[in-house]
Amino acid sequence: MANDNAIRVAIVDDHEVVRIGLRNMIERQDDMKLVQEWDSGKDAIEQIPGQVDVVVLDVRLPDVNGLEVCRILKTKDPHLQIIMLTSFGGQDLVVDAVNAGASGYLLKESRGRAVIDGIRTVAQGGALFGPEVTSQLLDRLRNPKTTVDPVATLTAQEQKVLELIAQGRTNKEIGQLVFLSDKTVKHYVSNILSKLGYTRRSEAAAHYARYIAQETTEQNSN
Repeated sequence: MANDNAIRVAIVDDHEVVRIGLRNMIERQDDMKLVQEWDSGKDAIEQIPGQVDVVVLDVRLPDVNGLEVCRILKTKDPHLQIIMLTSFGGQDLVVDAVNAGASGYLLKESRGRAVIDGIRTVAQGGALFGPEVTSQLLDRLRNPKTTVDPVATLTAQEQKVLELIAQGRTNKEIGQLVFLSDKTVKHYVSNILSKLGYTRRSEAAAHYARYIAQETTEQNSN
C-alpha cells in the first residue's frame, strides 16, 4: 500500500553504481519514495523543483557544478532539502555547500544507513553533517583565519599535473612530460578535479592561477 506521507526523494549523481545503491536503499524504506533520478545537473534544475522533498546531490557533476545546482534549486524551491554527497570533504567545499543552502553534507564513504537517516533528518527540518565534515567545520569556526587552499592538499605529482593543465597541456602531452600513461594521467586529472570541487579543466586551471598569484603576493610581502 502506498504511503501518501512518504518522503519524496530524488537522486542526482552521474555515477550509475552510486545511483543504484541509493535507489535500492531508498526503495526498501516504508517511509520513502524515489520520485526522480538524474545524472546531470541541468535536468535536475529543470525538473526537480516542486516535485520532491529531499534531493541527494553529488557535488561533482559533468555539466553543472553541484554547488551551483544546489543554489538554483533552493532559489526555485526554498522548501526543498538538499544533502550534498561527495568523495571529498575539504573545509571550503563544506562551507560553500552550507552557503549554497544545503541541509546536509556526507562523504560517499559514509555507511548507507547514514544516508537514509540523513534523508529523514533533513526532511524534518534538521541538519546533517557526517563526523568527518563536522570536525572540519568546527576547526574552520575555531580558526577562521586558517584557510588551506585545496591546491596545497594535493600531492606533489598532482600539483605538477595541475600546473601542466594550467599551461593548456593535453593529457598526452602531460604524460610525455611526467612519464605517465594516458590512463594514469586521466586518473590524476579526475582526482584533482574532485579534490578542487570542479568539473572542468578550465576551472581548475583558473583556480591554480589564483593560488600561484596569492602565493607570490604573500612571498613578496614577507
